[in-house]
Amino acid sequence: MAVDLDKLMQLDGAVAAGEFTTAGELVAHKGGLSEEHAQMVAMMCGANSLMGKMQAESFSKQTGMNWSPFKGWAVSAGDFSVCVMGNAGVFVESEKADFNEVFKTLGGQA
Repeated sequence: MAVDLDKLMQLDGAVAAGEFTTAGELVAHKGGLSEEHAQMVAMMCGANSLMGKMQAESFSKQTGMNWSPFKGWAVSAGDFSVCVMGNAGVFVESEKADFNEVFKTLGGQA
């Protein structure tokens, strides 16, 4: 299934949405980010997803708790949050976003 950027942009508080490769290359984006900024964000998302996967696998081994498979992550700072699952992500205005809905929608992507 392809990433539905239009559906992500319909989420409350959505500012930008995008798809990236595991290597952090931009595949597509919509919303309020320039092409240059979207490429930078794709690199960030690829790197953070790789780090999260490594941490989840390490936590599983070290704690005996099941942290795998790694599904996604979120970072919230200032007025905005970025939420990522798989190779799709969305920037949202934190006060306007319903994070349960954000991750439910992201979970239905690729």
